[in-house]
Amino acid sequence: MHPRHRKRYEVQRHARYLTFSCYGRLPLFKNDAIKHEFVEHLAAVREKLKYRLLAWVIMPEHVHLLLVPDLPECPVSVILRSLKQAFAQRIVNRWVELNAPVLARITDTRGIRRFWQRGGGYDRNIFSYEELGEKIMYIHNNPVRRGLVDRADEWSWSSYHWYSGVREGVLPIDGW
Repeated sequence: MHPRHRKRYEVQRHARYLTFSCYGRLPLFKNDAIKHEFVEHLAAVREKLKYRLLAWVIMPEHVHLLLVPDLPECPVSVILRSLKQAFAQRIVNRWVELNAPVLARITDTRGIRRFWQRGGGYDRNIFSYEELGEKIMYIHNNPVRRGLVDRADEWSWSSYHWYSGVREGVLPIDGW
């Protein structure tokens, strides 16, 4: 059996809608401190790699991002590797120090501890302003659809607050 390879289209000024999941779809982002640490990491990686962040949400077991990569210098594969590897290593190392019970659930059949599901996740190029708006709404309403909150403004872990005009203490969003 051959591994699946998803074609990524690196096109200047195209927004990309990305989704990547926790290992085994486990709710590894259930803890607010871990969500907060990922938001800080997201901000630091954006500063370093200069991609434009248009929308985001952290769900208990996955993340959605809408961004515009700085091409050709920084394709999505570099952004994903930078976002996922260092963060996963930091969190898993902390769990090892604490001998956290979750370690048994995130250890694969080869004995490797994983925070993220293997593979590149979901990656879609956005071709129109209409589709861009749809994806932003989808991202912001994901916690509502899942029943985590009644309204999008009740979920602290998304760019919804930036779009609603709240600027203090919120990860800034870039224009397209």
